[in-house]
Amino acid sequence: MAEQDKEIIVINEDTIKDKIHYIRNQKVMLDFELAEIYGYETRAFNQQVKNNIEKFDDDFRFQLTKDEW
Repeated sequence: MAEQDKEIIVINEDTIKDKIHYIRNQKVMLDFELAEIYGYETRAFNQQVKNNIEKFDDDFRFQLTKDEW
């Protein structure tokens, strides 16, 4: 995406609060919502996490089950 094509998204406290879910008794933000906040496509966001996994705690990410979704 070209620099001039990027959309500026204003993130405030309510925007973040609306994206926090409780799953397995943990506060969770879903990948597609984090990707949106950071201006990435979900695929690219997940790839960045995988490429830099050593920078994240072990409990940073997990796969939802079908029922959890």
